[in-house]
Amino acid sequence: MELTLKDCSPGDKAVIIAIKGEGPVRRRLMDMGVTRGTEVIVRKVAPMGDPIEVNIRGYELTFRKAEADNIVIQKR
Repeated sequence: MELTLKDCSPGDKAVIIAIKGEGPVRRRLMDMGVTRGTEVIVRKVAPMGDPIEVNIRGYELTFRKAEADNIVIQKR
């Protein structure tokens, strides 16, 4: 089963193993530093699961649930 960032809970640590999507969506994620092999720590998840706040490369990012579904991870 493929895990994505939207499946994480606050405090989870994971490594990005792939980025799904094409064109501008994929490009935008990569421009924000979401690349393969990067460690992600989930900080907060809103009550309905949208948005999700994470720490990547020492800075905080917030993703919509649909964006987080494009980030395939492996939990640590």
